[in-house]
Amino acid sequence: MKAGEDQLVQRIAKALAFKSGARLALGIGDDAALVAPTAGYATVLTCDWFLEGSHFLRDKHPPDSIGWKCLARAVSDVAAMGGEPTHFLLSLAVPGTHTGLWLDRFLRGLARAARRFGCQLAGGDTTRSDKIVINVAVVGEVRAGRAVLRSGAKPGDLIYVTGRLGEAELGLRSFRRGRNASHRNSPPVKKHLYPEPRLAIGQWLAAERIATSMMDLSDGLSSDLPRLCAASRVGARIVPSKLPKVKVPGEKKLKDLDLTELALNGGDDYELLFTVRPSQARRVPRSFGAIPLSCIGEITRERRILLVRPGGREGTLSARGWDPFRHRK
Repeated sequence: MKAGEDQLVQRIAKALAFKSGARLALGIGDDAALVAPTAGYATVLTCDWFLEGSHFLRDKHPPDSIGWKCLARAVSDVAAMGGEPTHFLLSLAVPGTHTGLWLDRFLRGLARAARRFGCQLAGGDTTRSDKIVINVAVVGEVRAGRAVLRSGAKPGDLIYVTGRLGEAELGLRSFRRGRNASHRNSPPVKKHLYPEPRLAIGQWLAAERIATSMMDLSDGLSSDLPRLCAASRVGARIVPSKLPKVKVPGEKKLKDLDLTELALNGGDDYELLFTVRPSQARRVPRSFGAIPLSCIGEITRERRILLVRPGGREGTLSARGWDPFRHRK
């Protein structure tokens, strides 16, 4: 006998049953959850879609990676404001054929991500659908007055990024070509399947008041940097040679691989893009743990996004990252 929705909800609640703190006053089982706010903190709210066909392939991506990534993507938005995730809501639509082993593996990956990020399930919704449709809403908090916004960059600020850009895009390309399970152990493929939101770095930048503006890189630098600049009413000048490009063993064999293009336009990295006053630059280390922090340019008064080529030649940076209304699978 097939399980009904109530049994499905019970399985989800059991798989994700752990306590990250005392702030959840009432969780799954009522019409809505109740969360006790922390005194002196502002609440951070965000949500994210994760859609079959657009963001993952049902028969190719491991179910546990889908579970991990659907939460990691939303948590990255909290990291970008210097916040700490606390709870999440899961809205899940699946075919009846995927309420067995596939669902168990999906929940295993989601539970692992929830424990990793300290983010407790508070509720959500389930329904049946021909395609897998996932929406995750994350609740977080940040000390009042310490949230880092996109709108704080000023002319002269230095532009930084975390990690290596284009790594997840390279991982996606490798994943599509891969024919065996061992292929999934490469760092780029792992970054594509199991991204790590930069929570600790975002919280440090906010707590120390180092970042003047910040956002996460989900659609690619060429698409996301203009959004930060638009919010701050500024422009930017980027030096391609300073971009932290992905390291590729046997790079010479991949003649069609342009690492600069990957760094500028590759999406799904979930790294942080942030700006720093020149007087504060000495406080930014070259790495935070094992994660490199790289200065790639500066904020300008003119509202243009420019690339500075060798010899000082300047050209406009076109937004060629991910856009769901422009790209078609």
